[in-house]
Amino acid sequence: MPKSVKLIIAVVAVVFIASVAASVIIFRPKDQPDKDSGEPNYIEIVRDGKVIEKLDLNSEKDRTFRLEDESGWNEVTIKDGRISITDADCPDHTCVKTGELRSEHVPIVCLPHKLLIRFSD
Repeated sequence: MPKSVKLIIAVVAVVFIASVAASVIIFRPKDQPDKDSGEPNYIEIVRDGKVIEKLDLNSEKDRTFRLEDESGWNEVTIKDGRISITDADCPDHTCVKTGELRSEHVPIVCLPHKLLIRFSD
């Protein structure tokens, strides 16, 4: 293989790797603010399209509470400035498996109970 072809392949590979790295950096989801930053860290708990709770995780104490309605219940835990659903009576437990809310792009969702936990402004 001629040197010029090898050089073109190397340049294309470097450009490809650089563009992938730039895409990862630019489109990286915004992480949850640090509890010690002093900035408010608001989340909304929404049921059936209506905000039922708005909390600042940086000022909330560690606690566990239950959200109930006619469709069922979800146990929500706030610990160390993070929020998660730790138990529920829904059949698939996808909301529990989601873990802690970390990104503004990926909320915690419980479809059977029409419940959503997301970051807010």
